[in-house]
Order: sequence, then structure tokens, then C-alpha cells
Amino acid sequence: MKKNIGNALALYPTPLVVIGAMVDGRPNWLIAGHVGIIGHDRVMVSLAKPHYTNKGIKETKKLSINIVTEDFLPQADRAGCVSGAKEDKSGLFDFTVGENGTPMVSQSPVVMECSVGDIYETAGFESFICTIDNTYADEGVLTPEGKIDYRALKPVLFEMPTYEYLRTGEVIGKCMTLGK
Repeated sequence: MKKNIGNALALYPTPLVVIGAMVDGRPNWLIAGHVGIIGHDRVMVSLAKPHYTNKGIKETKKLSINIVTEDFLPQADRAGCVSGAKEDKSGLFDFTVGENGTPMVSQSPVVMECSVGDIYETAGFESFICTIDNTYADEGVLTPEGKIDYRALKPVLFEMPTYEYLRTGEVIGKCMTLGK
């Protein structure tokens, strides 16, 4: 028998990402565990309203989503430990600026540049509904067909409510073949 545990959000773990945005003319970084797919070309990034990064996203209508891997997890974690309003985080990562003007973490093997089309507000959160403008991937995480190989990428996963980082697991089967 299942126990009712209330309205608990039970969709974790999710990929950990660093959100990049220009704020007051400099790059600012923030880790986010509330990122979701809402279509084949749209994503949602949900951030608590008080975050300093939100100011830049609302002004520029642009952000980058930088997938975190273990090799730069300590820096990514630091991006979530301090506010850009209190500490200049522009030097936290080596970065480049993408075609749409967003700062992108150089260490991230996969980065999406996005344009904000809408902002959906809920109690305490601003959810940025984004169109993916460009996706950049290191060749080492691509298949010969040019698709992202998540076994090579090995994104860090974020789990809540324990606030733990997890490694990605093994392939257990091919989608839409196990039930045949």
C-alpha cells in the first residue's frame, strides 16, 4: 500500500546546470536544479524571485544553460553559495560569449543559449520560458551522428530534498523496445 506524502515534488533527480546571464554589464552565474523541458524547442528555468541573476535575465531576455559535469562541480556549487549582489562572480568560470550575447561556461561540455519568451510567476519563483537559440557541444560528447552522447557527457544530477549531487547511471534499455 502506498502512503500519501502530500504534494511532494517527486521528479528528482534532474541535471544540475549553471545559469549564465549578463547583469549590470558582467557575467553572473547561478546553479539551478529547477529546469524542465516544455517542448522540443523550449525549456523552462525556474529561479527563486530574490536571485540577483533574475535581474539580468529580465533586462536582456537572454540566458545560458550550462550542463555541469564532475570536473567543475566545486565551482558550480560555489555559484550557488553566494549572491552576485554581494560578490562578483564574473571570474568564477572561464567563459566565452555566445552568438546571442550570453556568457557561457567554457568548462561545460554542453551549453544552450536561450531567449526568454515569457515569465511565469508563482509564489516565490520566476519561471523563464525560453526558446533554445543555439546549442554548443564539445566534440568529445557527440556521437558520430552529431547527437549528444550522455554516457560520454555524464552530467551531474541534483536531488531534492536531500540537496545531494549524483552521478548518472548505466543504460538499462532502449526506449519503446522493452514493452514489445
